[in-house]
Amino acid sequence: MTTTAHPAGPHTGAAAAHRTHEVTNQAPPRSGLDEYGTNVPLTEAVAVFGAGRHEPELHGIGRLVGSETFQADAELAHTSPPVLRTHDRYGNRIDEIDFHPAYHEVMGAAVRHGAHTGGWADPGPGAAVGRAAAFMLFAQIEPGHACPMSMSHAVVPVLQRDPEVGRDWLPGLLSRSYDPRPIAPGSKSGLTFGMGMTEKQGGSDVRANTTRAVPVASDPDGRAHLLTGHKWFFSAPMSDAFLVLAQDGAGLGCFLVPRVLPDGARNTIRIQRLKNKLGNKSNASGEVEFDDTWAVRVGEPGRGVPTIIEMVNHTRLDCVLGTTAGMRQSVSEAIWHAHHRSAFGARLTGQPAMTAVLADLALETEAATWTSMRLAHAYEDGGGEPEAMFRRLATAVSKYWICKRGPHHAYEALECLGGNGYTEDWPLARRYREQPVMAVWEGSGNVIALDVLRGIARTPQSLEAFWTELEGTAGASPVLDAHIGRVRRDLAEDLRDPVAAQTRARATVEGMALALQSSLMLRHAPAPMAEAFVAARLGEARGHQYGILPRGTDAAAIVARHFGEG
Repeated sequence: MTTTAHPAGPHTGAAAAHRTHEVTNQAPPRSGLDEYGTNVPLTEAVAVFGAGRHEPELHGIGRLVGSETFQADAELAHTSPPVLRTHDRYGNRIDEIDFHPAYHEVMGAAVRHGAHTGGWADPGPGAAVGRAAAFMLFAQIEPGHACPMSMSHAVVPVLQRDPEVGRDWLPGLLSRSYDPRPIAPGSKSGLTFGMGMTEKQGGSDVRANTTRAVPVASDPDGRAHLLTGHKWFFSAPMSDAFLVLAQDGAGLGCFLVPRVLPDGARNTIRIQRLKNKLGNKSNASGEVEFDDTWAVRVGEPGRGVPTIIEMVNHTRLDCVLGTTAGMRQSVSEAIWHAHHRSAFGARLTGQPAMTAVLADLALETEAATWTSMRLAHAYEDGGGEPEAMFRRLATAVSKYWICKRGPHHAYEALECLGGNGYTEDWPLARRYREQPVMAVWEGSGNVIALDVLRGIARTPQSLEAFWTELEGTAGASPVLDAHIGRVRRDLAEDLRDPVAAQTRARATVEGMALALQSSLMLRHAPAPMAEAFVAARLGEARGHQYGILPRGTDAAAIVARHFGEG
């Protein structure tokens, strides 16, 4: 066989190939930063709300989640999603879910740093705020694992109110050891929890649930039951136990369902499939069937909704925290890109139109951050009745508004990256798909808005506590004062007509949320930022898109505050 040699020319060879494909004008990876230390509003809020003792660990978490290694694990956890194995190779039913090792790395790190139950395990000043900040830092980079972290946190007060059940589960929940093995709970070094409330025929109307609970005759305490039914959404089915609702003869009861029984045998939790979710792919959400599935009742018979509602309130708080964490990721990536990218002869952060958009995204993020930390502070021990009344409405109000703002915020940040943002190689496409879940989970828009009305009707003092919170900035802003006056007058009028109240429920809650955010910004954010936020959200010249700021706003200073170069 004869070969023909081609003479070497000026454009052949590896070196020439590199010269024809030189990558320029691209932002470097945003890694190697302390995501806590560079988040100025968060660090300020942690100090303001009394969690300063947690700062050393929060800086450690910030460096961890900002590292290239953690970000690579977050990426792998999404690109290698969990796989359901209903049977082993011999045909035995096993209902196991296989995760990429990177997911376990993320979970292990979050548990080691108490992002799940650190606030309960280490009580004291700022415990709830410190845990909230830790949770947000992990959720900022990898949102999927935040689901079992949140539910493990939220189940603790439910079990504390029922010590007969809680004594077997609380030690493992409060542990900082991550143990994913499917073995008897008493043999594990750490535990996580999930939840199963909704069924396909009812959704948010959980009182329409048809899952049945039959007492185990041999149990002298009447606690043990066998459940039969179907759960349409079963959150984090790889967890060690779950709180579920089932009809127990006296009404809708609350039950704890372990994945593995105390003797090491598998409980009958048949995972029918994993949900094909819009958002994160790292965490599993399932659809399961119970068939004489062993469970223990938590709380009183027929009192399932009042029993589980405390868990719901804490997971609603975490929806706010998770959305805010997503806003931080979105605005950070957008500003980072714009700082390192040039177009039309200037850096993007030097282009006034882009700077206005980035500044507006930063204002939204800062308002959400102060609101998140104020809410977490309301869950601290020792707050008394006033704080309990405040959080009763403020959690739902903030959950409605901040979680509704999340998807649009993520989209606008994505657009700042142009075509790069629209690809799955950058984190903002994943964030855009993820943000809607916080608005849907634990009550979609109408459910939350109507819950605010129910809260006002059942506990009028909760509304007074909300207005009292806003009195701290009375007179500081004529625009805010006028807004609060309108909201109070409209609400008083609407409450006289139940149909009008429900029809205008979203308007009421939106108005309350913006009043709370504006008041918090005026109290805690730098004055130019606070004034810009109030004018941009409540002023006569407010717009409907990001990037419409009051005349005279120092957008560059706002962007610089949120740049986080490290």
